[in-house]
Amino acid sequence: MVMVSERLAASPAMSEAPSWVRVGASTCESTLAALEEALVEVLPAGMETPRLLIVLAAPHYDLESLARELALRLPHTAVIGCTTAGEIAAGRALTDALVLWALGGSGIRVATGYGLGTGADLREAAQQAAGCLQHLERRSHTAMILLSDGLAGDQMEVVRGAYDTTGIDVPLIGGCAGDYLAMRQTRQLHGQEVFTGAVVAAAISSDRPLGIGVSHGWSPSSEPMLVTESRRTLLSSLDDKPALEVYLDFFNPPAIVREDPQAFADFAAVHPIGIRRRDRIEMRHITGCDRERGALVMVAEVPQGALAFLSQGDYDSVLQAAAESASTAVKALGEMPPVGLLLFDCVSRRSIFGAQHLQEETDLIGRCSGGAPMAGFYTYGEIARTRGAGGFHNQTLVTLAIG
Repeated sequence: MVMVSERLAASPAMSEAPSWVRVGASTCESTLAALEEALVEVLPAGMETPRLLIVLAAPHYDLESLARELALRLPHTAVIGCTTAGEIAAGRALTDALVLWALGGSGIRVATGYGLGTGADLREAAQQAAGCLQHLERRSHTAMILLSDGLAGDQMEVVRGAYDTTGIDVPLIGGCAGDYLAMRQTRQLHGQEVFTGAVVAAAISSDRPLGIGVSHGWSPSSEPMLVTESRRTLLSSLDDKPALEVYLDFFNPPAIVREDPQAFADFAAVHPIGIRRRDRIEMRHITGCDRERGALVMVAEVPQGALAFLSQGDYDSVLQAAAESASTAVKALGEMPPVGLLLFDCVSRRSIFGAQHLQEETDLIGRCSGGAPMAGFYTYGEIARTRGAGGFHNQTLVTLAIG
């Protein structure tokens, strides 16, 4: 059974600008009160309704209630969304918030879809969701936003599935839904339906440019090593040696890291694995280890036969990566200033900054974009495929700039 649904936005008013972005946010604990407060900024009196609304919600919010209310308030707006591991809005890093990112304009066209796959098949789910592209009225510039269940398996399958449908010409950007590191359940929203284990997508096409920036700030610490045994999210050996042994021997962490699972996870959050691609290094987050097998447990596949690096970074390098991601996306617009940004920022990067310095990242992004409206969320993985192989990332900031 094909589980894809498309929803096309209504025709814009004649006076509408070619493209615009509005952002609303609330930290009210009540779901409907938070929605009401966030909608004040998204739907100012007398202004056009959005073609697309992306809902980014802390896990305690009732997504079913949100979906029903939005269908009543915005019957001609396409709606997708997900739960998060933290939120970003109006130049601030938020906690326990509801964020709405609204896109509209006479030069914008949108179609959305979702997929559940068969038997938790993420590739099939992404193929189904990306099928909305065939219903999109194409303009000069097109991209696809993907939101997936960050706990549903090998997230590289999401990229593969979407690419199967879109082909080489449509860039993919997005992120994996979170649950504030509880690691129990994430949820995805499409229209009035709420899922777990799904991929939701929004294909957007614009008369004006769409810019994408990708940067992580991590550097290889080791010599390249051959991935000699790997299956799905289990990395078993590097250069024919147990991967866990190689990892621990190289970094020589404190004894507690070798003994305590939480200490290992905290250490791994700032010591990821890098995979060599033709034109870049993609990061893979280590979620844990299998001590009996001597293996590393990854959030996505590390392909057998690939060249891998043990990597590390620091506060300064990760902060500089935020500037690079935002600046690259903005520069891709040419002379046109951005009307808004959408950010997919890894939750591991949030832990690098900590509560004391978290605002410095969002302040820097704001300066790089000239203060354009921005929103986003802290993810369990990031999607950015603009060219070549790959396209799934960890511990990375992906920026979408709307021209």
